[in-house]
Amino acid sequence: MSEMKLWYTQAAAEWNEALPLGNGRLGAMLFGGVEEELLQLNEDTLWAGVPCDYNVPDAHRHLGEIRRLLLAGREAEATALADREFMGRPKFQHAYQPLGDLRITFAGRGEVQGYRRELDLATGIAKVAYQQDGVAYARKCFVSAPDQVIVMHLTAGAPMSFEVKLTTAFPHALRSDGPGRVVLEGQWKDDGKETSWTAVTKGLGMKFACVMQVRVEGEGGSVEAADGVLRVHGARTVTLLVAAATSYRNYRDISGDPEAIWKRQLSVAGAKSYTELRREHVQDFGTLMGRVELDLGGHEADANPTDVRLAAAKTGASDSGLAAIYYQFGRYLLVSCSRPGTQAANLQGIWNNDTAPAWGSKYTTNINIQMNYWPAEASGLSECHEPLFDLLDDLQVTGAAAARAYYNCGGWVLHHNTDGWRGAAPVDGVWGIWPMGSAWFARHPWEHYLYTLDKQFLMERGWPVMKGAARFVLDFLTEAPAGSRMEGRLVTCPSHSPENAFRKVDGTTSHFTYAATMDLEIIYDLFTNCLDAMKALGGVDEELRKEIASALNRLAPLQISAHTQRLQEWIEDYAEPEPGHRHMSHLYGLYPGHQISPRSTPQLAAAARRSLEYRLANGGGGTGWSRAWLVSLFARLEDGQQAESHLRKLMGDCTLPNMFDNHPPFQIDGNFGGSAGVAEMLLQSHERDGRGGYVIHLLPALPPAWRNGSVRGLRARGGVEVEMTWKGGKLTEATLKAPQSRRYAIRRGDRLEVVELKAGVPMRVR
Repeated sequence: MSEMKLWYTQAAAEWNEALPLGNGRLGAMLFGGVEEELLQLNEDTLWAGVPCDYNVPDAHRHLGEIRRLLLAGREAEATALADREFMGRPKFQHAYQPLGDLRITFAGRGEVQGYRRELDLATGIAKVAYQQDGVAYARKCFVSAPDQVIVMHLTAGAPMSFEVKLTTAFPHALRSDGPGRVVLEGQWKDDGKETSWTAVTKGLGMKFACVMQVRVEGEGGSVEAADGVLRVHGARTVTLLVAAATSYRNYRDISGDPEAIWKRQLSVAGAKSYTELRREHVQDFGTLMGRVELDLGGHEADANPTDVRLAAAKTGASDSGLAAIYYQFGRYLLVSCSRPGTQAANLQGIWNNDTAPAWGSKYTTNINIQMNYWPAEASGLSECHEPLFDLLDDLQVTGAAAARAYYNCGGWVLHHNTDGWRGAAPVDGVWGIWPMGSAWFARHPWEHYLYTLDKQFLMERGWPVMKGAARFVLDFLTEAPAGSRMEGRLVTCPSHSPENAFRKVDGTTSHFTYAATMDLEIIYDLFTNCLDAMKALGGVDEELRKEIASALNRLAPLQISAHTQRLQEWIEDYAEPEPGHRHMSHLYGLYPGHQISPRSTPQLAAAARRSLEYRLANGGGGTGWSRAWLVSLFARLEDGQQAESHLRKLMGDCTLPNMFDNHPPFQIDGNFGGSAGVAEMLLQSHERDGRGGYVIHLLPALPPAWRNGSVRGLRARGGVEVEMTWKGGKLTEATLKAPQSRRYAIRRGDRLEVVELKAGVPMRVR
């Protein structure tokens, strides 16, 4: 099995080479310098601005006219009206912010030998080791979830001296708090950095604090705090603790006391030895990471540093061992940035060093944040899904207000973006009037139920999300008028195929339309999942069930172009001004949805494949997350060779030296999408078995490049844990363990059989 490590023979020269560490709430980027170590810091609740409501209360007064114009084909007029009257106020949302920097400046200078910087994905510990003038130096760093602090342990073969400073981009004050502790207290304020995509808020915002505490261990050495700086003299072993907190209580209240929080954290962590802190961290982190083991071969390349392997991937070279590391790195990132009780992972997870980050480092909800959570359930990290459900708890409140304000509908709605203040209104531009965010998000709690079979969760948390999304969609759908292409059918209006445009016969282009294919696929997904959820809960909400079933039967159908035989992206067979567009929204029904399948809907699957081929022939998949999506799309088509080809391109063309996904710039969704794609190549369970369960498909898209391998710990719907080995591209053995006694359908190639699994008892199949 390949070592689950990233490693390098030099320090990071810039942020995209630094190593990410996190406990869900606190994030740190470790550079590993010799003369100066830099830890760039984040805290997941630190957002620009102040609590705000983006909704325009009476915007729905204009909905009827917008619909009339769109259904009449007068998109330009509808766009002008919507841009003037239908956007949120302010028009842009707020950005996720960096906390600050911690710098350690060492006194020694001299020749460096044997340098190594590594990140152990199994333990969540980064290490730096080297010799300088014959003296061995080592640093180990991790972010503890049990103790809620950043820990750095420094050792040297001879007495060492250094100083530690904290800085931040925002107004702040530094003070000493005893001989080994310095406190930075600050408050967010707009720093004037120009950005085109985020709101500007005058005045002060959230308060925060960051605290560093140094403990000299063993004989000799001393530490003093003066002028906001910690100075260590003549020590061989030092433990540095960093705590941080903000005044965030919830998205409506930022009146909390950061000092009370960090004092509580340090009172607990500071009483423990480094050995205790490390042991508790490794037990916590390793439990999550250790649930899945993957071996794809390629171990001979482990002798090469990670950046060398990535450079080779740019040439198209196959490196199955790197593919396994990439998969586990996605799991590592989710464990590090999304834990129960923390904020959901944003566009950069929790790692951001810019006060004006790309796209505000917000929650882009027309695929990107959903993609962050694609690997959670199948890869044994159900707990890491929980912060998304907390976010949905908040969005049901702000989204209900937006549903009333913009559409005069019940339930809750979300458009293409939200932020730390849980904005639900349309923002950015007319392309932001995409009211399908709540319907897409509703599949996540349902998926969580399918993998965990936690009926209490479904009843108390999942079903309210799903029900509210369905209520909005039922109220929002409108009947296509007489004379239109879909006369008498239910359609969405207004509608977008996210961020893409179409060209009409008269040469005009627009984003704005009605009944884009993705809308129809998301609604099909929502409605069928709701019907299944109601059955699982014993027949709740009978009147709603009837409404959903009736609307599902009247929903406008998916269409295959008569000219190209591709799946249509729009209600009309329009041309595309950008045929290689990064979004492949009309393929939602193939993945992550379940409406299109080579086995149950072969014509639609063939049309979806032609759409993919057309996108790729015109330069599609150029961004990191888009390339990652291709891996799962081809996996669902059971084409392992194509799926692996795009995974290889993802690693070679869209991956930064520290293995962060490159949109460009850095955007974390591609890491998670790529990880999900690897799991999808090895195990699928989305097709129904005709008995109320799902078909467990073993090795559905195994590529030729992965001839021999094994995996342990993947999960299938129904809560089944799967272990497999294969040789020569053929399954040799599989072991399945189910949480409930029942029959399960198992597919191996074209062979389908039904087996009886007993709860908790592994069954071996060959």
